[in-house]
Amino acid sequence: MIFLGKARLFSLFLMSRYVVKFCIGGDVITATEYIQDPGSITSSGGLYRMGFFSPNGSANRYVGIWYSNVPTNNILWVANRKNPILDSSGVMTISGDGNLVVVNGKRELVWSSNISNSVNDAKAQLSDSGNLVLLKQSSNSSANGAETLWESFQHMTDSFLAKMKLSTNSRTNEKKALTSWKSPSDPSIGSFLASLDTRGIPELFIWNGSSLYWRSGPWNGNIFIGAPEMQSLYIDGFNLVDNHEGTVTYSFAEASSLSYLLLKSNGDLVQPYLDQNSSSWGIAWSSRGSDCDVYGQCGPFGICNAKKSPICSCLRGFEPKHLEEWSRGNWSSGCVRKSLLQCNGTTNGSSKASKKDGFFKLELMKVPNYGIWTDDDCQGNCFSNCSCVAYAYDSGVGCMYWSGDLIDLQKFSVGGTTLYVRLAHSELEKKRYLREIIATTVIIGTLIVIITIWFARRKAKKQVKESKEIYLSNGEAPLVVSSEEMLGENLSRVKFQEFVLYKIEELAAATGNFDDANKLGRGGFGPVYKGTLPNGQEIAIKRLSRASGQGQQEFVNEMVVICKVQHRNLVRLLGCCVEGDEKMLIYEFMPNKSLDTFLFDPVKQVHLDWRTRFNIIDGICRGLLYLHRDSRLRIIHRDMKASNILLDEELNPKISDFGMARIFGANENQANTRRVVGTYGYMAPEYAMEGRFSEKLDVFSFGILLLEIISGRRNTSFYEEDQFLSLLGQAWQLWNEDDTLALVDPNIPVRCFKVELLRCINVGLLCTQERAKDRPSISTVISMINGEIVDLPRPRQPAFTARKITQDTDSSGQSQKTCSANDVTLTVLQGR
Repeated sequence: MIFLGKARLFSLFLMSRYVVKFCIGGDVITATEYIQDPGSITSSGGLYRMGFFSPNGSANRYVGIWYSNVPTNNILWVANRKNPILDSSGVMTISGDGNLVVVNGKRELVWSSNISNSVNDAKAQLSDSGNLVLLKQSSNSSANGAETLWESFQHMTDSFLAKMKLSTNSRTNEKKALTSWKSPSDPSIGSFLASLDTRGIPELFIWNGSSLYWRSGPWNGNIFIGAPEMQSLYIDGFNLVDNHEGTVTYSFAEASSLSYLLLKSNGDLVQPYLDQNSSSWGIAWSSRGSDCDVYGQCGPFGICNAKKSPICSCLRGFEPKHLEEWSRGNWSSGCVRKSLLQCNGTTNGSSKASKKDGFFKLELMKVPNYGIWTDDDCQGNCFSNCSCVAYAYDSGVGCMYWSGDLIDLQKFSVGGTTLYVRLAHSELEKKRYLREIIATTVIIGTLIVIITIWFARRKAKKQVKESKEIYLSNGEAPLVVSSEEMLGENLSRVKFQEFVLYKIEELAAATGNFDDANKLGRGGFGPVYKGTLPNGQEIAIKRLSRASGQGQQEFVNEMVVICKVQHRNLVRLLGCCVEGDEKMLIYEFMPNKSLDTFLFDPVKQVHLDWRTRFNIIDGICRGLLYLHRDSRLRIIHRDMKASNILLDEELNPKISDFGMARIFGANENQANTRRVVGTYGYMAPEYAMEGRFSEKLDVFSFGILLLEIISGRRNTSFYEEDQFLSLLGQAWQLWNEDDTLALVDPNIPVRCFKVELLRCINVGLLCTQERAKDRPSISTVISMINGEIVDLPRPRQPAFTARKITQDTDSSGQSQKTCSANDVTLTVLQGR
């Protein structure tokens, strides 16, 4: 405990005897207006409050600042964190020398602002930014004449608010940093410190004592590239001034939202935010997303991937330094090279061009610590420098290279940077030989498949004269079905993968005899039921309705297509059942049903925050890219819509319903059909009117779906009283009026994600252009929405955007809602 000098103690004693007014409101503290426990003051706007508090689980009293009128008090700043008051006798006031002080009931000094120059006329004010400011008042006491003597923003504790500054002076190494609480019940200084390091390329570090615990990755002028989840937050919230006193400032994008950064007592840097609906605090982001976020988890030259088990592995060309420790899960010693580098291809003074070192490419990486900035020609500079073991390029940073050990490497799912690691020639050779082996295996396997298909086609052709043919829409030889009863026999020839042939008895038992209580929904194909097999596995059963316009062709088509494709964003087929008139497909069960059940439900759509919606958009793109380009078959889905996007337990999207899909030949880019299938509102004009289709048909449908995901409204939800024919028409007018963000679902905080939302709406309009050739491919769409293509083309007027001129009325003058807003799948429509 610090004791006052006799003179100061005497002055406080006199003040305590003659001043009886204590502060329980207002926003200022003076020598005559002070806070006495349990009093408090409130900022003029009512957002922040300062007073005495006790942490959960503690009876000690502290002076702190917190959000006012919030159910749970999140303490943002603490004055006497080193010296608690043991009872409720504390007072915060202005001392005789002008300092802001906290004293206990014995008039012992507990905390002081410690300004060195004595001031006669001082006051402290709690501002609407949460900053407690000690001011020297001028003779006229005007606001403009007040001089700032001290402020709490310059003496941060564990919370980082808007307008605060983290900084490090590279000359003196003086830091303005966050320091954690010792524990949730003890605000004294804990083990963790968060600070900015500007000695090299600026980064945010969290230290556990003298050990580095977490790092953000380099600052590239826009974001910290080692924290990809915080990208949109950084775009709108962070700024770094890189001079001899590097400074990071933070301003939350949505001013009306309560949010800040908090360094917790366990070293985790999080972003709490107040959920306005539930009035409770949530976490928008955390630095500790996985064990890979702990600094140096896998040691030198080890790479951490949270999606794998074990999470640590050695880089190509490296092996564990201590194999026994590594096998026990102790990865701290890291990895060592298998083969020594030749350093620019020179050994013993002789040039060996064939033995030159090379570089191995790693994508989506968190780059190592302590990168060194260099000029352009990254590879050339690194190759000519024997100490350079890796390099990377970021458009905001430029060229970076590393010498010595590569520490804190991490593989991301999204974001990050491409890293090039220097390897010995022999290690690169192994990679080349492995590619040759794989290529040879693929060629041999392809030949076997071709020969098998050839024999199967010959066998099928012999049966054409004896049976009615059902032509699959894949351009291949027909699958022959002479009757309903023969369908089961023919399915045995569809051996593209192993799948289960279920009996109708076991499916009836799994669904309670197809009880309506187990019905998940109904599509153009028929009802879909949830079932539970005897082993506990949950399944979804798609039962062909005899009343459906779809029949054997669609059933077999879906079986053929989905058996040939496998991707994380495509629904997985488990088997089928064909008995008599019954035809059923059995899929993996999706607990969250289809996208439309969330997207267009006013109650459920609040669960789809923008980050979740963006992941759904990206997943749909990845699934379409696989269908269009990466699978063994080129497949056009032809019925992309929200009800055909299923969501797993983590709301990851999976494309479903391939009954209308069309398989293209290897050299086929476009085809015509007299049988137009799909759903009104999602059909491209060339397909709906002329029967012409290509992969650009799916791109058009995706563009409509993209706008629906952004707006939370169906494309077909407009009626006669509305100004537009469709959501697409509304999006186009708002684009021309430069009010594009008015399209966005009100549940999405626009200012937080303005850049991504504008980019996605632009892409949606490009995908729905009138002419197919003006629409981007799905691979280009992926690059656009992820910001890899920065300058997006300006769209022309999309299809189907005509505005309604008048509203028709009947003879009674009452408006009739004649526009259909249903989601029915068309099965036959003759094109012109």
